[in-house]
Amino acid sequence: GLFSRRGFNIDTLAVGPTEDPDISRVTLTVDGAVHPIDQVTKQLHKLVNVIKIRDMEPETAVAREMALFRINAAAENRGEIIEFSQIFRASIVDVSRRSITVEVTGTSEKIDSFEKMVRPHGLIEMARTGEVAIARARPES
Repeated sequence: GLFSRRGFNIDTLAVGPTEDPDISRVTLTVDGAVHPIDQVTKQLHKLVNVIKIRDMEPETAVAREMALFRINAAAENRGEIIEFSQIFRASIVDVSRRSITVEVTGTSEKIDSFEKMVRPHGLIEMARTGEVAIARARPES
């Protein structure tokens, strides 16, 4: 509600535990060109349980997303889907007579590219996590 009332659109949202079992990390991505990041940050600070907010720019963070794709895989196109999986360093996690399920991890762009390659074969289902990110280590002097 905090975001929708102000017209902010969340592009991705991921929540998970941290190194402290009492704290969860929420990673959300918004388009900074549409909504200034400082406005988003001010709204987040209004939430009671927010401990810390960190604005991570792409050059100062490592960000990854995971996606699962269930793809039609008849005998005539199964080899091509396996080849795409190898090219994208993806993992085949389930195989049936009619479909293959592939796990892809990487940047959003990598996952978008994989989707474009397999969609013509018949994308049955897709589930994406949204990005998670962590700050890059600072180079030691």
